[in-house]
Amino acid sequence: MNLFLFGILICVSYSSTSAGKVRYDNYTLYRLTPKNEREVNLLKNIEESNPSGYDFWTSARSVGTPVEILIPPQSGNALRRISSIFGIHTEVLIENIQEKIDQEAGSLEGSGDFDWTKYHTVEEINQWLESLVDKYPGVVTLIKGGSSYENRDIIGVKVSFSSKNQNKAVWIDSNIHAREWIAGAVNTFILNEILTNKDIRNVSESHDWYIFPVINPDGYSYTFTKDRMWRKTRTPYGKCFGADPNRNWDYRWNTGGAGRDPCGETYPGPKAFSEREISTLSQYISSIASKLKVFISFHSYSQIVLLPYGHTSQHLDNYNVTYPIGVKAAHSLAKRYKTKFDVGTITESVGIATGSSVDWVKGVHHIPVAFGFELRDTGRYGFLLPAKQIIPSGLETLDAILTIVEESDKV
Repeated sequence: MNLFLFGILICVSYSSTSAGKVRYDNYTLYRLTPKNEREVNLLKNIEESNPSGYDFWTSARSVGTPVEILIPPQSGNALRRISSIFGIHTEVLIENIQEKIDQEAGSLEGSGDFDWTKYHTVEEINQWLESLVDKYPGVVTLIKGGSSYENRDIIGVKVSFSSKNQNKAVWIDSNIHAREWIAGAVNTFILNEILTNKDIRNVSESHDWYIFPVINPDGYSYTFTKDRMWRKTRTPYGKCFGADPNRNWDYRWNTGGAGRDPCGETYPGPKAFSEREISTLSQYISSIASKLKVFISFHSYSQIVLLPYGHTSQHLDNYNVTYPIGVKAAHSLAKRYKTKFDVGTITESVGIATGSSVDWVKGVHHIPVAFGFELRDTGRYGFLLPAKQIIPSGLETLDAILTIVEESDKV
């Protein structure tokens, strides 16, 4: 079967615009598991062609590694036919994704208290961050780390118990990809633990912490108001909107693993730092980079501890130091709930992906310990992880972060 015929199969009319919220009625989340390199390459070609309405939740990486794709109802038969012709093992993970979105929306209702039993809007998160300044005077400082295309501030906090810690700083950010709600929820959970958990005082009080829960505020807000599955920024590019903010950093920018189509999910932007969010935030990071010993960026999903780099399969810089730290972190994470995280470079774990924040801080600023975390789960819920998993995910991830920070002190 040639790619021309494949193109006929998947070329369908699709529109995601509507007066209200974008709906995903009868959209199906499929898992395809390639059993040979031919099937891997086929799935890569499908993703690179950016067929209308197809949303690759995970990319084709290697033989035996599942690929999750959200498919509109009018394309389901074509996908099943392709799978049948090529013999790719295919299973349905979620038959109607809109049902899961509706269930999640119902769980957002409740008291106005900020807690970790539900997901919160960017406004609620920022209000909570502001409240910490009054609650912990002299310890918590509110920071404007940058601004967005739609003129939202990128808000974070600095937590410092002693001026002696200024050169032992830890950076934690999240929600660079808008739809990855669990990332920001785990981030704020860990921030709360740093401030309140008496059992981790030694680590908390011996380091400075720079914590930014939502660094793509336009996109994150859009997932609440318009399209739950939105990933990118909201910068207009012709008829489409947004660039992938984790393909937009000025290190090996657009040298692999990014799409050329502005409508695609991995479009890196027209140039490095084209996105206001990334340009402004990078300036702030540069201003404190000499103080940072650890840099961590939370994503979802797949349960992987990621090391730089995404442009090469070679193990560069101090990989021989940071890889063992990653392994120890994954081991610590698994102790509480037996959640298994893999450990590897970006290229090894998710494939070529250039222009990421982790690669930039490592390649440009040479921050000693830099990791990306792909949090829960491995595909059962994907980006729609139920809120009841926030606290368990937060606790196990905290265990991993404490190990990273403790081990980084030995580097």
